[in-house]
Amino acid sequence: MQVLKANQGHQMGQGLFQLRLMRPGLIWGDPSLEDYAFGPLSRIDRGILGPGALVKMHEHNNDEIFSYMWKGKMLHEDSAGHRIEVSPNHLMMMNAGKSFFHEESTPNSTVDMLQIFIRPEKADLPSKVQFFERVVIPTNGEWTLLAGPKEVEAPLEIRQQVIVYDAHAKAATEMQPPSIEGMEPWLYVMDGSISMNDITINKGDAVTYSLSEMSTIQILEDSSLVLFLVKLDAPMTLAGPFSGRKR
Repeated sequence: MQVLKANQGHQMGQGLFQLRLMRPGLIWGDPSLEDYAFGPLSRIDRGILGPGALVKMHEHNNDEIFSYMWKGKMLHEDSAGHRIEVSPNHLMMMNAGKSFFHEESTPNSTVDMLQIFIRPEKADLPSKVQFFERVVIPTNGEWTLLAGPKEVEAPLEIRQQVIVYDAHAKAATEMQPPSIEGMEPWLYVMDGSISMNDITINKGDAVTYSLSEMSTIQILEDSSLVLFLVKLDAPMTLAGPFSGRKR
């Protein structure tokens, strides 16, 4: 079992725009690695945007970008003509493909979110954006399938062998993480504190483990968790300016 601590991320920005950049592959504890990605799961940004923040229209290409909203509301505008509010009940997946432009702003609220960069299976795929509206967000420890490759029939499609779940659980409860043979877990604590195999994982920390090490998750404080199941050797392109970076 390997833990990546919150303070191992790279802190950027201040004021209205604060970012903690995490390279998931550093969870192995070896900074000499050629590639800091966790297979095709390349980069995760924990972003906090204050009211009035604006990221002007800019281009993405060859990145699969999942916006996981934990708190707040963000206004999304893009080159496909969408002008949509993204929130914990309305998640977004940008499959940037060959070229896609978007702008994001927080006119009225503070946002706490993850922006997740995944390497697609091939370069220059068609560009699209997807939205998933969920009326109810369970708080009883139930895992919700959010995104994944077409064959898992998730609400949001990722053009890669990466599956994303979330769960929200109350203190003093227990839960079991989903697992799929051949896919490696990367579990992030969005909020709260948990314990696995007597190891405490706090807010902003992440953990990976083998199937033999997988155990019941003990919820120490009310917690929000995001779980990635990743096929580490999946075919992927490094053409994305964000996801394609190795270090």
